[in-house]
This record gives sequence, C-alpha cells and structure tokens, in this order.
Amino acid sequence: MSRLSLSNLGAMVKKRRGAKKLRETATEIGISAPTLLRVESGRLPDLDTFGKICSWLGVDPGDFLGRPTQQTAALPAETTISAHFKAEKLPEPETLKALARMLLLIVKNESSQQVDHDA
Repeated sequence: MSRLSLSNLGAMVKKRRGAKKLRETATEIGISAPTLLRVESGRLPDLDTFGKICSWLGVDPGDFLGRPTQQTAALPAETTISAHFKAEKLPEPETLKALARMLLLIVKNESSQQVDHDA
C-alpha cells in the first residue's frame, strides 16, 4: 500500500482532471466547481468531499493518512500520524479538524470491512 500525502491531493486531482473543464470534472466527482478549485489550489476538503475525491481518484482514503501496513503495524499510532505534522510545526485548526475527520472515516471504514469480512 503506497503512502500518499495530503499536501499532494490537489496536484493529484489536477493531474487526473487533465484538460477537462473544471465544471465538468466537479460534476463528475459530485462537488461544486469552486470546491474543486480550492482543492486543486491546495486546501484540504471537508470529509464528504475528501471521500468523493478519493473515490474519483480510485485511492483509499487511509493511504493519505499512513494507515499502518505490515511493516508499520508494530509502530505506535502516534509515530505514523505524526509524520503528517512534520511539514508544519503549528498546523492550522482547519487542518487538524480535517485530519481528525479523516481518521474517523478510516476507523469507520475499517469497522465496516471487519463486519463484512466476518459475515
């Protein structure tokens, strides 16, 4: 499982969009054109938008947050998550809230996968 960076989300979206028009791509993703423009310019989206973008990109949201792999599973969660704060010594409150929502999404996703697997 590859590690993706939240700081690269906008660039990934922009690259995938290519020459398509902003509004056309936003409609395809299921978000507004201004929201897509904000994401492409580097702003972190809200949880719902993040999920839609990840789905459109075909990536697992957990890959952006460093979900433990077999190699990192033995490390404390703080070690894995702290990597996202190294770039900014004092992350913006909006960034912290977005990361918290994304972590909750991962936990919810993992829980539902476990239930599906057990059934």
